[in-house]
Amino acid sequence: MDSSFVAMESPNSPMHIGNLLIYNPATAPGGFVRFKDILDFFRSRLQLSKTMRQRLVRVPFDLDYPYWIEDPDFDLEYHLRHVALPKPGDWRQLCIQTARIHARPLDLNRPPWEFTVVEGLDNVPGYPPGCFAFVTKVHHAAIDGMSGIDLMEAIHTLAPHAPPPNKPDEWKPEKIPGPMELLGKSYINGLINPLKQAKVAAQAVPGVANAIKGLITSEFKVTSDYVPPRTRFNKSISPHRVVEGQRFPLKDIKAIRALAPDLKTKVNDVALTIIGGALHKYLTAKNDLPKATMTAMAPISVRSSDEKSDMGNQVSAMIAPLGTHIADPAERLAFVFGRTSNSKAMTNAIGARTMTEVSKVNPLLYMALGAQLFGRISIAHKFAMPFNTVVTNVPGPPIPIYSAGAKLESMALSLICLTDGLGLAHVVQSYCDEAYISFTACRDIMPDPEFYSQCLKESFEEMLAAAKALENAPAPEKKPVAKKPVAKKPAAPKSVAKKTTNTRKAAPTKAAAKTTNATKKAVARKGSVAKRKPTKASASRIAEESK
Repeated sequence: MDSSFVAMESPNSPMHIGNLLIYNPATAPGGFVRFKDILDFFRSRLQLSKTMRQRLVRVPFDLDYPYWIEDPDFDLEYHLRHVALPKPGDWRQLCIQTARIHARPLDLNRPPWEFTVVEGLDNVPGYPPGCFAFVTKVHHAAIDGMSGIDLMEAIHTLAPHAPPPNKPDEWKPEKIPGPMELLGKSYINGLINPLKQAKVAAQAVPGVANAIKGLITSEFKVTSDYVPPRTRFNKSISPHRVVEGQRFPLKDIKAIRALAPDLKTKVNDVALTIIGGALHKYLTAKNDLPKATMTAMAPISVRSSDEKSDMGNQVSAMIAPLGTHIADPAERLAFVFGRTSNSKAMTNAIGARTMTEVSKVNPLLYMALGAQLFGRISIAHKFAMPFNTVVTNVPGPPIPIYSAGAKLESMALSLICLTDGLGLAHVVQSYCDEAYISFTACRDIMPDPEFYSQCLKESFEEMLAAAKALENAPAPEKKPVAKKPVAKKPAAPKSVAKKTTNTRKAAPTKAAAKTTNATKKAVARKGSVAKRKPTKASASRIAEESK
């Protein structure tokens, strides 16, 4: 999977991911951070990340996967750059500069990462003047979302004045292997690979059996909702990029789950529904909304706890319909939850880890040839992608972190790679008590990123308002239960009633007592047979006793 990102690299499709991180230097010594301070801080922490000093070495003719080696020519100052925004230094300028940096490919003859320090953020709403930013770029072959968090941990501390690591740096560079050595390794791997394929195939059999069983027992269904419609985002892309996004209070994202009180929705379901609503609004305005729901590829991390610091990708994926054809937010959330639950059931049946292992035994030569054909003959124009967009969810630190003493104010934007046929991709990122939904798009496909960003905001506000209205709505009144008619007691004879009224303290006479007892028996008997038609015998007996 790591190698596929190398094979798909092209001038129009650089395969790196990154972030726009905004820092407040007020917590640093003296309330100011120089570029030299950042260089020194990174240099003191290089040993904490495997990614930062390793480079790729490709095998001639792509006969085998590339190899990672410790770069003998590592130069930190090449990987750390420094620019400043022109005045006034506002949000739009920052997004344009970020998109330009992100659009440029990395040099894969060096460790595949770059950080650009951006100063001059003096008029960005929500941030104090004097803030600076990092625009990060790391090749997707080196990290996935979760190992990217590990890289973040290496260049951040939990306190502004934390000391550098006290362990000595034992890093040693390696010699770059020659072509013959690489071809020799590829020959050995070529002999071993069929055995690996057989092993993985055997491991996949239980997953396939579970999938067939799940279909038969209707644990999940395969419906037309997983077939993506053709949209304006699914065609060949240019090398130009736009980036934008919105940030929302995390508590409000969680509150939106009240729209589906009977379902166990999660934050990821809400994020997918917000994006589905934004696409509905954007494409409706363009008069280009497909009748069928658009779908998203949602990566699933299969990285275990002992693989936390490993380089590369440990991910699988599922298809998540976005409900773009549904305008009502509550209906859309219920639809998204139902379809994602179905996708999770399918993925669990096969096994996400199994799907990842299968990708590890694909010969790179065929992958590389396929990637080149995909770009050269414009398959994206002729065949639909298996999904319309990407929505990846990356949980960030729940507490504030610091770099070179400066506090990370926000993970304002997350940047993602695009390919032909995939002109729009989203990242949902959390940090402390905020959630960020950001997107990367081809500039030729989406020339108005501010409008789509506004659609994201409106979709969120619409869903939050609907959730609050549902919570504040009065409980439905219960209809009164109809009572069964009760038979009336027969009126006592006037002479008896008068006598008992005038002599309530006196002992009842024998005649009165006899009459009263007869009346009680008659009432009890009549109440028990109120629903039955009395016979002639019973009617005459009651009349006789009433006398």
